[in-house]
Amino acid sequence: MRIAILQRDPVQRAQIERVLGQCGHACMPFSDGISLAKALAASTVDMLVLDWQGTRLSGAELLKTVRAINGNQIPVLFASEDTSDDSVLRAFSVGADDYVSLPVCPSVFRARVNALLRRAFPDRFDNVTLDAGAYRFDMRRQAVTVRGKSVELSGTQYRLASLFFANVGRVLSRDHIYAMVWGRELQTLTRTIDSHVSRLRVLLDIEQHNGYRLQPVYKSGYRLLRLQDDAAPLQREAA
Repeated sequence: MRIAILQRDPVQRAQIERVLGQCGHACMPFSDGISLAKALAASTVDMLVLDWQGTRLSGAELLKTVRAINGNQIPVLFASEDTSDDSVLRAFSVGADDYVSLPVCPSVFRARVNALLRRAFPDRFDNVTLDAGAYRFDMRRQAVTVRGKSVELSGTQYRLASLFFANVGRVLSRDHIYAMVWGRELQTLTRTIDSHVSRLRVLLDIEQHNGYRLQPVYKSGYRLLRLQDDAAPLQREAA
């Protein structure tokens, strides 16, 4: 998952990034709220870890904007040295999902982050299959079938496909896609994503007759849309 971190203290910021990185998460660290706000205007993330007393733009002010634009979809956790009852209550009043003290306890912090992510994105944590209409993903085998017919995908193609189908209807920015599929931040403009999306659309026959459309979003990235209201709903099967 891709997590943005707002933390003034470089030592605390590095510790949070290290703990999240050990869990396999991709991190976007920031020292001030203005820089993070600018990044969020052009990018997408799966979670925010905010400093309550941020510089230039506080975590609370940033959260109000995030909630106004994205609703409650993105989980938000505050990590702060200020653990006063007043600050904690104010954080929850502006839409925080959790609040922890600094310095973080690695094991507890990992558990709380994963609990929030599991609640927001259950298909990515607790299930071995993902059914989406004509499409079926086997997470354990990293295999895909379309209307019961197996489609052979490379590892990169599978990661790209499962990312889209786990985020139906959500705009995914190019740098988000690149970080999640290729495992590193996008530094320069590249046609790599576009060529892979074009190829994936053909391989999985992502067209109207199968109930989905994979569309570009101007100056952002891509979005997978479900076209049929009566299309088979996502079904989750436990291991």
